[in-house]
Amino acid sequence: VEILTPDVSKGLRNDFQAAMDKIEAEEQAELLRNEGVQEEFISAEDSIANAAATQADDDITMESILEMAKKAGESDDDHDQAFLLKYLKFVLGLRARELNERPKEVKQTASGRLDSAIHSQTESYLKPLLKLLRKRRTPPDILPSLTLIGRNMVERQYVVAGDWYLRMAIGNAAWPIGVTMVGIHARTGREKIFAQHVAHVLNDETQRKYIQALKRLMTFCQRVFPTDPSRCVR
Repeated sequence: VEILTPDVSKGLRNDFQAAMDKIEAEEQAELLRNEGVQEEFISAEDSIANAAATQADDDITMESILEMAKKAGESDDDHDQAFLLKYLKFVLGLRARELNERPKEVKQTASGRLDSAIHSQTESYLKPLLKLLRKRRTPPDILPSLTLIGRNMVERQYVVAGDWYLRMAIGNAAWPIGVTMVGIHARTGREKIFAQHVAHVLNDETQRKYIQALKRLMTFCQRVFPTDPSRCVR
């Protein structure tokens, strides 16, 4: 008996979100278990201080980003990638400055060290994406989603940004995370039907990491750039 495909993928989106949350929790636990956590913390603190200083030197303002966001998704790919590069660097610098300005006693606590290590990890995860954006070589299959995520984050439409994040991560297919066989009997052309809907985020480690890092920045932006609760992801 062939199993009917569900009309919506809300439940699977929730499963995917839970999977990403689990990965995040495991990575944080690994950072805490790491015997070299103190060395990691020192390295992270140096990176944070450098990032905070870089942001001040670059003199990137929210006003200039807002201006670029107006044409994001409606202009050419080069403009979209320039916008994303500028915005991601701005947010990373903002988070770095926030961490850098913490009192020393806060930095030295377990949670303080973890925050520093996570930010350092986030920067590391985003490097491949930033490199692609800088060279204007972002994959065309994810650039439109990235652009709409960035634009909606700038406009503080976090629910919409979150929806585009999930679309990019798992797509709109009812069986998104690599499932291409939902019945007993194989059918001709099944592979062609499903191939375009298979999500790659859990199969491509590099892409999974920078998409996960992007989600961290989305959470940070929602906190530092608050808006109406109806436009926020809870």
